[in-house]
Amino acid sequence: MYNEKTFFKKLGVFFSFGFIPLLAFSLVVMIPFLFGLFVTFTNWTGTQSKVMFTGIKNYTTAFTDPQFWASMGITFKYVLWTLVLTNLVAFALALLVTSGFKGQNGFRAAFFTPNLIGGVILGFIWLFIFSRVIVYLGKTFNIGLLASSWIGDPDKALWALIIVGVWQMSGYMMLIYIAGLLAIPGSVMEAARIDGATNWQVLIKIKIPMMVPSFTISLFLTLQKAFMTFDTNLSLTHGGPYQSTEFAAMHIYNEAFKFRNYGTGQAKAFLFFAVVAAIALTQVMVLKRKEVDAL
Repeated sequence: MYNEKTFFKKLGVFFSFGFIPLLAFSLVVMIPFLFGLFVTFTNWTGTQSKVMFTGIKNYTTAFTDPQFWASMGITFKYVLWTLVLTNLVAFALALLVTSGFKGQNGFRAAFFTPNLIGGVILGFIWLFIFSRVIVYLGKTFNIGLLASSWIGDPDKALWALIIVGVWQMSGYMMLIYIAGLLAIPGSVMEAARIDGATNWQVLIKIKIPMMVPSFTISLFLTLQKAFMTFDTNLSLTHGGPYQSTEFAAMHIYNEAFKFRNYGTGQAKAFLFFAVVAAIALTQVMVLKRKEVDAL
């Protein structure tokens, strides 16, 4: 039987705890998302009063733009190297700071600190390092690889961004791996030691299989952060030299706000979103299956 008091009680609970988060989510995420989807079917430039419906023309333009796909290729290369190196470094750091040496908590804080620095500030700091400090050391010690600025070299500028990305994100991922290592039951580790397992066997046969959930989270977050890299790209290389480091996010930004092609820019943004979502979901599903296998 319908109970009016119960309904109003549930409605009151919703307005007390759920309405404000739902409103904020709608204003910040859903409404801009839907408006952006609408813009992809128009010729809006952000200034004209009359907006015309153009159908899928913006998507056609996006699909046939070679520079957009070139920026996607650069982005994929950056994401691949950053994903691998960040998680290797983060896992190694986690093993180091859980090994039980004196002062390891201080090292945890030190390794995490780069993640607290904003991307724009981080880019300017490393711009000085690559342009001044490293060049000075290269010339002083006659190291040809470091004698000229990587930022001005189309073959090295992307590696500069990769180094900065790995340096920034490794500390954060390290905390996730630390949590995974500390969650491994001590009895399992003790039993392995009693059976005569070496450190390498413990790592391969026990730690890594039992940390698959940590790998799932870390790889997903690294993918998300790497694909969304914009601030460091802007402040460190600004997409140069000769667009050799123009990531997809920067290309979309330039298309919309620099060249005033909001419709095409939004279409490219939705294509980029679809690609990233597909990759991220595939990664999560694959590793979730590995979690089941590891149980």
